[in-house]
Amino acid sequence: MIRPGPRNLITDVDGILVGQAEDHGIRTGTTVIYPVERCPAAAEIRGGAPGTLNIQSLDPASIGNTVDAVTLSGGSMYGLDAAGAVVATLGARGRGAAFGGTTVPVVPGAILFDLMNGGDKAWGEAPPYATLGRTALAAIGQDFALGNAGAGLGARSGRVKGGLGSASTVTADGVQIGALAAVNSFGSAVMPGSRHFWAWPHEMDDEFGGLGPPPAGWRPEPEMPLPLGSAVNPMANTTIAVVAVNARLDKGDLQRLAIMAADGLAQAIRPIHTPFDGDSVFVLATGHLPLTGPGMLARLGHLAASTLARAVARGVFHATALGDRPAWRDLNADGAPP
Repeated sequence: MIRPGPRNLITDVDGILVGQAEDHGIRTGTTVIYPVERCPAAAEIRGGAPGTLNIQSLDPASIGNTVDAVTLSGGSMYGLDAAGAVVATLGARGRGAAFGGTTVPVVPGAILFDLMNGGDKAWGEAPPYATLGRTALAAIGQDFALGNAGAGLGARSGRVKGGLGSASTVTADGVQIGALAAVNSFGSAVMPGSRHFWAWPHEMDDEFGGLGPPPAGWRPEPEMPLPLGSAVNPMANTTIAVVAVNARLDKGDLQRLAIMAADGLAQAIRPIHTPFDGDSVFVLATGHLPLTGPGMLARLGHLAASTLARAVARGVFHATALGDRPAWRDLNADGAPP
């Protein structure tokens, strides 16, 4: 039996907490994913315009891949300050890799571009992201908001408002998988000419509207569903995500899981991994459940991809209109804006 966890959030994976902070005047925010115990991580980068920090340390060829937190943030390169603030705070608490009398926290991060959404970006030499990072870390817990929250506050997805989404999958034999995504995609999570989500085959318990498959006779457009032009801002996108699993994985297994999990973006957004997106997916493994062989790893990868696809749809489903982007909930039946 496969079903959502009790919260249908990434925090249904035991030992994973999430904190968020927003600045509504600037229309931006930060999300911190915090494992209660330091845990191994991997990353898969597929977009053509990524903005990341400390990714190379997660490569299986590197000496270590254990992390203390992951930050996702708006703000483009300014948003990487959030990770530095989390490092400073955790280091002051003594959390991190021990080196003699000091500790060094490992906090990889990724950012999305939300600098053209109409918020007040006149911060001069004092960007808000260090403060947002510290505030988000202070807010960690098991419950958190979706939609216009955290790193998804200022996000856009195709022609509609993007947002912060999360979903979880638990199985009868104890597997726990959770995903969190800040959806700021060039492509669309919604099938053109309708209100139906590309991720509809993965939906559980009507978690993003329960619309099911597209109407009878619907066919995908042979050409790219979003034309270049004034409706989108090339180079101003990216979907960034974290997947957590309670399995015990070595470096190679964890990287394979990240590769498979990243396909959840392709199941939920079209087009995906464009030259304009910086699509990046982190995977955390808390190690509470032994891995029983390559068949189990394949199963985890399949479940991780579908869970991430659901998280993407939920981010758009829960978003509300902001600036010039209508929300999904405001669309007409044919997908046209109100």
